[in-house]
Amino acid sequence: MFWRLDNTPKDIQERLGFFAFTVSTTFYTCAEAIPVFLQEHYIFMRETAYNAYRRSSYILSHSIISIPSLLFLSLAFAATTFWAVGLAGGLFGFFFFFFFIFASFFTRNSFVTFLSNVASHVMLGYTVIVAILSYFVLFSGFFITRDLIPPYWLWFHYASLVKYPYQGLLQNVFDDPTNCFIKGIQVFDNTSLVIVPNFLKLKLLKTMSNTLGMNITSSTCLTTGVDILKQTGGSEISKWNCLWITFALGFFLRIMFYFALLFGSINKRT
Repeated sequence: MFWRLDNTPKDIQERLGFFAFTVSTTFYTCAEAIPVFLQEHYIFMRETAYNAYRRSSYILSHSIISIPSLLFLSLAFAATTFWAVGLAGGLFGFFFFFFFIFASFFTRNSFVTFLSNVASHVMLGYTVIVAILSYFVLFSGFFITRDLIPPYWLWFHYASLVKYPYQGLLQNVFDDPTNCFIKGIQVFDNTSLVIVPNFLKLKLLKTMSNTLGMNITSSTCLTTGVDILKQTGGSEISKWNCLWITFALGFFLRIMFYFALLFGSINKRT
């Protein structure tokens, strides 16, 4: 579906859709962590009741064990999609894409692990995760840009676990003023004038040139990657800050998981 996208107006939307699909996939993939903790819950309660190990030790070991599988999933996903889709940035862009996928997997795994302690049943956990994910995606900036989100919902926009990976991936591809996506007559591609013959489109460009007082030809760049970022609201936070925030959210959710275990499973020796 997203095979070898090029720099055309149509493929701009394809890229945006691919990034939304990517960050959503990482969430659904990590949902498998719910039954894992629920199956371990009885053992965890028994062992901590007899002071076999501390809660912090359990969370630390749980986090370390999950890293190799998340690294493998991230590398497999990045290697099979980056060049197949035709994303820009070369080798540096690939490694940044890979680290963002890994950060997304880590944060989603932390979030799902935290919810698994709150949900008492597997189906309830899946229902809650799907519901929250829907709102995360809705307010991430893909369907509604930040400028169009009502002020009383902006807090959820910044709390969305999807916002920062999505915005960072956009910048990884579009943050290049030399990369042109709309040239000359391509400006009519997403309008009703797309069916007009090319020679008429060239005449329209000439008329526009006379009106605007600038020379617009079939090779004139009208929209760069930076322009797309401004239109989608993807330039609000730098891609490096988006990466650090994504990792920070993962660690924060691990800490929340610790406190959920601390106050939700206070045991007494029997």
